[in-house]
Amino acid sequence: MSMFPGTVAFDEFGRPFIILRDQENQKRLTGIDALKSHIQAARLIAGILRTSLGPRGLDKMMVSADGEVTVTNDGATILKLMDVDHEIGKLMVQLAQSQDDEIGDGTTGVVVLAGALLEQASALLDKGIHPIRIADGFEMAAATALAHLDNISEAFPVNKDTREHLIKVARTTLGSKVVVKCHQLMAEIAVDAILSVADLEKRDVNFELIKVEGKVGGRMEDSMLVRGVVIDKTMSHSQMPKVLKDVKLAILTCPFEPPKPKTKHKLQVASAEEYRDLRRYEHEKFVEIVRRVKDAGATLAICQWGFDDEANHLLLSEGLPAVRWVGGPEMELIAIATGGRIVPRFEELSPDKLGSCGLVRELTFGTSKDEMLVIEQCSNSRAVTVLMRGGNRMIVEEAKRSVHDALCIVRSLVQDSRVVYGGGAAEISCSLAVARAADKLSSLDQYAYRAFADALEAIPLALAENSGLSPIDTLSEVKARQAAENNSNLGVDCMSNDSNDMKAMNVIESLHSKKQQIALATQLVKMILKIDDVRSPADQ
Repeated sequence: MSMFPGTVAFDEFGRPFIILRDQENQKRLTGIDALKSHIQAARLIAGILRTSLGPRGLDKMMVSADGEVTVTNDGATILKLMDVDHEIGKLMVQLAQSQDDEIGDGTTGVVVLAGALLEQASALLDKGIHPIRIADGFEMAAATALAHLDNISEAFPVNKDTREHLIKVARTTLGSKVVVKCHQLMAEIAVDAILSVADLEKRDVNFELIKVEGKVGGRMEDSMLVRGVVIDKTMSHSQMPKVLKDVKLAILTCPFEPPKPKTKHKLQVASAEEYRDLRRYEHEKFVEIVRRVKDAGATLAICQWGFDDEANHLLLSEGLPAVRWVGGPEMELIAIATGGRIVPRFEELSPDKLGSCGLVRELTFGTSKDEMLVIEQCSNSRAVTVLMRGGNRMIVEEAKRSVHDALCIVRSLVQDSRVVYGGGAAEISCSLAVARAADKLSSLDQYAYRAFADALEAIPLALAENSGLSPIDTLSEVKARQAAENNSNLGVDCMSNDSNDMKAMNVIESLHSKKQQIALATQLVKMILKIDDVRSPADQ
């Protein structure tokens, strides 16, 4: 009973009641007030992201507590860097993160849609409709929208011969990013990277085989796809060769140093002769280690740990190039790419555990003498590295995020090769379908259906608004044309191309991504509508 938050008392008739402790230290919201508070918080966050939607969307500058600046229009990144205190605001952050983890793109759209659904729910609450009826109606309307998406989707074959079509999809994703001035190059890099590692028979893409690396300096157009591994390291000695061909790699997680006892120990040296013996022993061990690596047939040592100048000099004199302080993920990628084994002890090193590649070379950047090591022509050619360049760190980081989105959307096409058309075309078509379904209902659910149809129009409205068009006029025109022509490919002409046909303009989106947006937004809204009581500590 000590954990019970109050005491039990009895009235004059012997009926028990509970007196709760510390009520003055608690803040409580119930009923409609709680729902309105949640809806307001979610709408505020959706409003922040709304202006970032689409190819003409604006960027946000996020400044951290220690002054680090990030400029981005990626929804998940903006919400991750925002200092959100409200409980429902945190749920919106997790919503964007879920879309990012599952699909990698559409994070802004899913938050804007959730905000629009809650805005419509607020109007229905004002009419006196119970929140559970609204939530259930939204869920049924979402099922109608998802079924309609399946009907209007088109098959999109993914294989080595459809590379150009995949590039068009990747260009749609990159159209709203900072890399838009060279989005053709970035789209080609993303598609080639996915096709290099994809198992098209199993419809699977192993993202572990794709590494995205950034290097400040140069132009964005200097970015490239390396069919191999790029590591931000150089040879351990400046006199070691910068280019190696037909390389056998020893991938080591053991340090180049004499063996030491595992237990805590002390070593007492009582005379100069003992010290010389100790130095001679260390030198002999170094020579033995280096010879063992060379005898195994290795022509390059990749070491996870560092080694001192003596070992470095010995490696140079023995003609064994080496790279030190290579991180764990890079070690694993090198092992996968070269077909080698990671060796934890020198005694276990043998020729069959060596990796092999055709070329190892150092890349030098600009006048700052920045260098990176490139391992190419590997035995497992499926491992690739995307090397991004840019004028400053912010641009490089945003370019890496943009290419990640493009990689994710091409991967989702490999897994599910059906597509719908962007520019708000799919949302307008779903809105019309849900509104038609509402006309056939006689129950109270028709209100939720119509509200859901209105919420779906938030995406094309935001696209038109961000492109400098009149939102209502643009939406009305496209909606009327879709209904009259029965053409679900008509969307908002954001780029002023004098055409609303998204199919002709190659504005293509993954069906899987679009369905995920609607499903996740509806789930979150249903959860928020079912909360009617919030207890929290009062502000001191």
